Amino acid sequence: MNRVLLAGATGYLGGFILKELLQQGFEVKALVRNLKKIVLNNQASLKLCEVEVTNPESIVGCCDDVEVVISTIGITKQKDGLSYMDVDFQANLNLLQEAQRAGVSQFIYVSALNAEKLQHLSICKAKELFVEKLKASGLRFCIIRPNGFFSDMTEFLTMAQKGRVYLFAKGQFKTNPIHGADLAKVCVGAIESQDKEIEVGGPEIFTHEQIARIAFTSVKKTPKIIYIPEWLRVIVIRLLQSLTKPTFHGPVEFFMTVMAMDMVAPKYGNKTLKAFFDELNLEEKGKVTH
Repeated sequence: MNRVLLAGATGYLGGFILKELLQQGFEVKALVRNLKKIVLNNQASLKLCEVEVTNPESIVGCCDDVEVVISTIGITKQKDGLSYMDVDFQANLNLLQEAQRAGVSQFIYVSALNAEKLQHLSICKAKELFVEKLKASGLRFCIIRPNGFFSDMTEFLTMAQKGRVYLFAKGQFKTNPIHGADLAKVCVGAIESQDKEIEVGGPEIFTHEQIARIAFTSVKKTPKIIYIPEWLRVIVIRLLQSLTKPTFHGPVEFFMTVMAMDMVAPKYGNKTLKAFFDELNLEEKGKVTH
């Protein structure tokens, strides 16, 4: 059975991949920044390594006796001052070089849908610079390009809870976000796949307006949707770029860009957005009552 190294195991997607790997019987070595964030720490087939992947010395030997590396490393909401080039590019490159040194046979990297077309965005530029290094590495590789995660869609639910949802272009752009559990199956399945790149989204395609209405239904509120003109979106992005650091405006810049275009990938999985919203809403109500 392949021994798999998983980098980014404490992230949203990484947590689902870790569970999927263990369920399928893989031996897993998980790289984490903080051991306290791992709850699956009593598994005989799981070895935890507390490291800083941005520091090459910290990961020396981590790929020894490993056949496959899966990396979900990337900046999401970190506030430690590191840039996309520090994390999405250099940290992954550090791991790739260690994998090459150790003779790893396969490297699976999770990027983002359309990242290769959006390299004017700093987050996508860093990801695609690493993709270029991976393709030139000589290792067998697979690049997973998922659509937005269900967790990204919580922004719709949060706005709906506050009574108003803001959309671009009358909310008619389309997307099919994917649940982390469904995406994890794709990532683990890539170990046996011969595909070098896999684009993947969830089983349902929605317009942004449809997602907003699902969110309002979940919170049991009358839909109130405000449509933002294109010129205002452009101004906001430019102001953020000129007045804030990339680590702050990067996620907003990416979100506001993909919200103004169709983001549809091949459909996969069975987790529904309505069920996800309902579950989140119940959890938040439970926290309030307790």
